[in-house]
Amino acid sequence: MVLEDCRDDLEWCSRCSMCKFIPMEVISGYDFATVCPSIARYNFHSYSAGGKLNMALAMLDGRIDYTDKLVEMIYQCQICGGCDVSCKYNRDMEPMEALYEFRMKCVGDGQLVPAHMIVIDGLRREDNMMGGSKSQRGDWAKGLDVKDITAEKAEVYFHAGCRYCFDNELWPAARSAVGLLLKAGVDVGITGKEEVCCGGRSYEIGYLGEFTKYAEHNIEMLKVAGVKILVTSCADCYHAFKVLYHKIGKKLDLEVLHITEYLERLLEEGKLKPTKKVPMVVTYHDPCHLGRMGEPWIPWEGVRTKGSGMIFLHEPPKEFRRGTHGVYEPPRNILKSIPGLNFIEMARIRERAWCCGAGGGVIDAFPEFALWTALERVNEARTTEAEAIVTACPWCKRILSDAIKESGDRLQIYDVVEILEQAL
Repeated sequence: MVLEDCRDDLEWCSRCSMCKFIPMEVISGYDFATVCPSIARYNFHSYSAGGKLNMALAMLDGRIDYTDKLVEMIYQCQICGGCDVSCKYNRDMEPMEALYEFRMKCVGDGQLVPAHMIVIDGLRREDNMMGGSKSQRGDWAKGLDVKDITAEKAEVYFHAGCRYCFDNELWPAARSAVGLLLKAGVDVGITGKEEVCCGGRSYEIGYLGEFTKYAEHNIEMLKVAGVKILVTSCADCYHAFKVLYHKIGKKLDLEVLHITEYLERLLEEGKLKPTKKVPMVVTYHDPCHLGRMGEPWIPWEGVRTKGSGMIFLHEPPKEFRRGTHGVYEPPRNILKSIPGLNFIEMARIRERAWCCGAGGGVIDAFPEFALWTALERVNEARTTEAEAIVTACPWCKRILSDAIKESGDRLQIYDVVEILEQAL
């Protein structure tokens, strides 16, 4: 697909502004009415999905050309999918596909963001998005009695992901995840320093070639390893393995699970039994890539034609991804299984959750915007009077932790696996 293939949606966008807000029927109040961090922060229509679709159409028609500000607006967006869910509440459009393709066109036309060039250069040299040395990628797992699937067979492969591997402050969560699997008797293995990036973030910032390269590498590695289940604690990696690989025609021939899905299964089977009370009031932050973006990919091939008015007809009928089938219940069920834990929801949850701020390359190129977005989420969590925010993604934990420090708040932050470990 190229941007031109999105022309119908670009022309169909009527600037109704649905992409900016939580749908009116389910809105909880004025304070938490927005779903798009970009338009909420910069308050100018071009920053919204509708604005970007209008700019994309103008560019295809030769009415505008690149400027530094235009490229900046395209990338001051977390690609969180909130606009896509809200748009589809009203119309059967695919704004996310247009946003992806607009970025790929930027890269193809040499309109590159300097901060992203540094990240991609590091990816090409060190096989990760964090700029760390590949020789140190497995250091997070030192001392764990876990198999190396490059040397011996295992039924389950645990993929840590770039953030967990190179962010030392987050190592405990990754170690806890593997520890819980081992405690439950799971035949699990890792690849240590041989692990490479899933490629997902390179796709989101427009570098399709790099994404395809890492997808093909991981597919071959998993085929040789012969594992039956891939488990990851990173929502971004989950989205790449589960959704994006399938999207480009490289669906994995094994089961892909987020750690919360697998732990829920182990709890149901009685292989893990939380008995220790954890007397704490917590709220849960839905990672975008695990929630609305983590909904399985639905392939469709057919003919799209314009019907009467502003209706498109699909033959055969097309089933749309609307964010409703993401991974929402497993992390919540884990929290609800823990004795003594009081779980309270925020206003914006599930497919309408507010982004943490770290996605889409924003944390690299526009860190102040990423932090602003995270602070908005911290403020929302504070209204629940919870003592801690719990999430299920290292990127969310990183930026929310930074926001808590920035605000001087007393909120704590945990990964779901860390809370479960306390109860065991």
